Amino acid sequence: MNTIISCSVLKTLKTYMAGRNKTVISEFFLLGLPIEPEQQNLFYALFLAMYLTTVLGNLLIIVLIRLDSHLHTPMYLFLSNLSFSDLCFSSVTMPKLLQNMQSQDSSIPYAGCLTQMYFFLFFGDLESFLLVAMAYDRYVAICLPLHYTTIMSPKLCLSLVVLSWVLTTLHAMLHTLLMARLYFCANSVIPHFFCDMSALLKLSCSDTRVNELVIIFMGGLILVIPFLLIIMSYARIVSSILKVPSARGIRKAFSTCGSHLSVVSLFYGTVIGLYLCPSANNSTVKETVMAVMYTVVTPMLNPFIYSLRNRDMKGALGRVFCKKIFS
Repeated sequence: MNTIISCSVLKTLKTYMAGRNKTVISEFFLLGLPIEPEQQNLFYALFLAMYLTTVLGNLLIIVLIRLDSHLHTPMYLFLSNLSFSDLCFSSVTMPKLLQNMQSQDSSIPYAGCLTQMYFFLFFGDLESFLLVAMAYDRYVAICLPLHYTTIMSPKLCLSLVVLSWVLTTLHAMLHTLLMARLYFCANSVIPHFFCDMSALLKLSCSDTRVNELVIIFMGGLILVIPFLLIIMSYARIVSSILKVPSARGIRKAFSTCGSHLSVVSLFYGTVIGLYLCPSANNSTVKETVMAVMYTVVTPMLNPFIYSLRNRDMKGALGRVFCKKIFS
């Protein structure tokens, strides 16, 4: 599916690029992270370790959910999609970042830059929608346990996943096409470690007002509303738990909800701060650090927060390993 989308994006970009005689720039140069040369190897090892942890952690979750029939439930359907989204979201930027840290050539072709932007938006948006679906699933499971199987039917769960993929495809395509219509005539250095949408807009010599309006309007739909829905779901969960006081249950609930909300706040807080509430006082270094938090740190933390800590995943890991050993 991703191959088909990639081919479609490239064909569309080529169509837009054809006949653009005013376009001088054929490639961009990524400035990368603001790191001193003597610290380059240290940070390279750190980011490589974080990326490998992200890949292995999310792959483990996907494989366990696929192999263990006990995990074929709505919650783990959403989790497997979230793990795939995190894996791809991190892979959109991290390999290029690691390559540039060890190479003198930090260039990226024009079409490659817009393609990276497309998939960055695609998997970032997909994560946003999946987090909402997971919050709703937990709300129904805890607040409406007797109706859980009726409400969270396989048809509804599949519909939510498919809808998430369709909406993210359309949203990412919209921003990519709007970016492809702009001209870049002078500066080709992107002060970032990937083709960030806001950084590209600052380099354009075209009128970017339409792009900025779409970012604000669509950002409200894709980011702010999902974030508020997640907060509301967890607020209802906490309220429901407090009505049936149990010291152990309350501790467990607050531990789970607290860890979930911390990662959700980290993801949404940095993204909303960067794209919807940009400050004139934000330095390039500050924006880069904020971008690292949601592109590198959050995909690495999600497997530990949502899956690898819980009893079902530990049980599935034990069953799969025992099955392999005895077979």
